[in-house]
Amino acid sequence: MTTGLVWFRSDLRLGDNPAWAEATALHERVVALFVIDPGLWDGSGAARRNQLGAHLVALDDSLGQWGGRLLVRRGDPVEAVLEAARGADAVYWNDDVTPYAARRDRAVRSELDGRERVHDGRYVHAPGQILTSAGEPYRVFTPFHRRWAAEPWAPLPEPGEARVAGDPGGGVPDLPPAVMPGGEAAALVRLAAAVDRADDYDEVRDRPDLDATSRLSADLKFGTLSPRTAARDIGDESAGRRSLVRQLAWRDFYAQVMHFHPDTTARSMRREYDSIAWRDDPEALAAWQAGLTGYPIVDAGMRQLAAEGWMHNRVRMIAASFLVKDLLVDWRLGERHFRRLLVDGDVAQNVGNWQWVAGTGTDAAPYFRVFNPVLQGKRFDPNGDYVRRWVPELGDLDGAALHAPWMLGPLELETAGVVLGDTYPPPIVDHAEARDAAIAAYEAARG
Repeated sequence: MTTGLVWFRSDLRLGDNPAWAEATALHERVVALFVIDPGLWDGSGAARRNQLGAHLVALDDSLGQWGGRLLVRRGDPVEAVLEAARGADAVYWNDDVTPYAARRDRAVRSELDGRERVHDGRYVHAPGQILTSAGEPYRVFTPFHRRWAAEPWAPLPEPGEARVAGDPGGGVPDLPPAVMPGGEAAALVRLAAAVDRADDYDEVRDRPDLDATSRLSADLKFGTLSPRTAARDIGDESAGRRSLVRQLAWRDFYAQVMHFHPDTTARSMRREYDSIAWRDDPEALAAWQAGLTGYPIVDAGMRQLAAEGWMHNRVRMIAASFLVKDLLVDWRLGERHFRRLLVDGDVAQNVGNWQWVAGTGTDAAPYFRVFNPVLQGKRFDPNGDYVRRWVPELGDLDGAALHAPWMLGPLELETAGVVLGDTYPPPIVDHAEARDAAIAAYEAARG
């Protein structure tokens, strides 16, 4: 009887999972392994840990339908995988692009004597597959997307009928309830809901006051949902559907950027911006993290992040721009804060999006593009409903007026029970002055 070991990581599903499919097709017995890496586990916020735990419980339940269990180990992943691989004829996993994963996987490979079988199961098209006619990686998204959309898919994998081993190891840790129901089946329910409202996606996706986004980012991060399944089910029958699928292409694009440029976790893609004179301002950083900047749309987003481990994408851009361009705080500090707290904290996506906002990455916005948090709030949260949900101390202000409470008269503030500097902070910076200072800092770095 041959044995295959499947090492699950960010691919916590059995459907459209090439590593799982090949192992169960080629072996009579399969061991399903997940390693709780203390470095990653302890570095995650509670929301992401709880969600991971829910997904692992669901995966264990799914494996029970195969007559087995998920083998859970805690400790150094290299040691844990090699220990579980004793007696295995081959070890299967789906690749990852982060620098940490690359180092870890190289260490495992070096000890397996050629027994590893590595697949691409996290993206529609694997990093390195979509290249220019000269065989070079794209640096700009639009031509990448054209090639990405035209590239045929590899066949969806079909699993075999292997028997799954029944040792649960240490078992899944007992954790508080997750933000969302865990597992592949629940992810498919969320996908179906996203498909139902996909036709309107283009028109409403920037409205944080509406529940109008796909909410699939966390499932894609944990791999409870295959991006190919998502793209197939969403389809291209309307502008909204095409726009939603385009987000999957962005996901592939940023994964490929990190695949070819792993140092972008620490360095600007556009090297000249490594010399920006960032401000060392712990108090401003702390105010931003706590949602106490005095700019309501920014504060609402940061409070939502702290409470739910999630933030609407438009608000992510506004909050990130405020840190980098209004406070002139290094984008890497914001990226790490987001990555730690976000349920969908995917390194490649987080780094790529932060560098986009900062204007330091590929396909970057111009360095002089600075989001005005007041105008952004009024445009995308026109009645202030999103801000009221997360900044209740402004809840009695009328309409869009709450996006700039310092502009209101004393009577309006008093009637709403708002005391600037007491119940709600005044702005910690003047946006117009901060914008000028940021542009000057970028121009100085450009030489």
